[in-house]
Amino acid sequence: MCVDNFFTGSKKNVAHLLSNPDFELMRHDVTFPLYVEVDRIFNLACPASPVHYQFDPVQTTKTSVHGAINMLGLAKRIKARIFQASTSEVYGDPEIHPQPESYWGKVNPVGPRSCYDEGKRCAETLFFDYFRQHKLDIKVVRIFNTYGPRMHPNDGRVVSNFIVQAIKGEDITIYGDGSQTRSFCYVDDLIDGFVRMMNTPDGVTGPVNLGNPGEFTMLELAERVLRLTASRSKLSFKPLPADDPKQRQPDIRLAGELLGWKPKVDLEEGLKRTIHYFRHVVAN
Repeated sequence: MCVDNFFTGSKKNVAHLLSNPDFELMRHDVTFPLYVEVDRIFNLACPASPVHYQFDPVQTTKTSVHGAINMLGLAKRIKARIFQASTSEVYGDPEIHPQPESYWGKVNPVGPRSCYDEGKRCAETLFFDYFRQHKLDIKVVRIFNTYGPRMHPNDGRVVSNFIVQAIKGEDITIYGDGSQTRSFCYVDDLIDGFVRMMNTPDGVTGPVNLGNPGEFTMLELAERVLRLTASRSKLSFKPLPADDPKQRQPDIRLAGELLGWKPKVDLEEGLKRTIHYFRHVVAN
């Protein structure tokens, strides 16, 4: 069963599954209680792009916090194992590099990004309190920057932004001087990590970092996208948004130890696959 309110998603992304008798699609917002019978719950709800989560920051916080409460309540009632998609944003603008799960983070609780950062931090708190208080079977991962086919063309995240702008021949928008870094994980690798984490024994709760430790500056990413798209787009520099992290790289040693997991798709190959998808989307 797939539950979505389609704020950032699209039915087109699951159209190929609708004829499968084992697949059910339900339009629902997790800020309201959900009554279904399942064995496992993957709580992935919440817009993850600043463009989308800052559009309605109150609703973003409610999605993370009320959504977590509702999904945890459901898991408690039906005795289901529940998975929480947390985020590297819980580390804020980190003072430790790369970021291990033991790092508590440096987050601005009143900034324009805090609706997402603090919402996800509170969701983690709720998951671990349900684990301690109600013995709930929880699994928590912290997702670092992820990309791949089926991203929204107006997603607002850097990979989709650069690719769409390059394909259209528009200027590539770089915030700041382009020296800030991110680590990009291809979606197939991330899902492999999800499945491995969900299948760990009882008591393995996480949090576990999932991401590709390959670290690139925004300038390096732009150069790769321009080369792979054969685009003549120029670089356009704009001021860095408030509280934008200057560096981000996952320490994935725990994922290797607990899950036997490491990413397999490098940035070059992942970008080629993503560009192929966006060429079709932009053309239509």
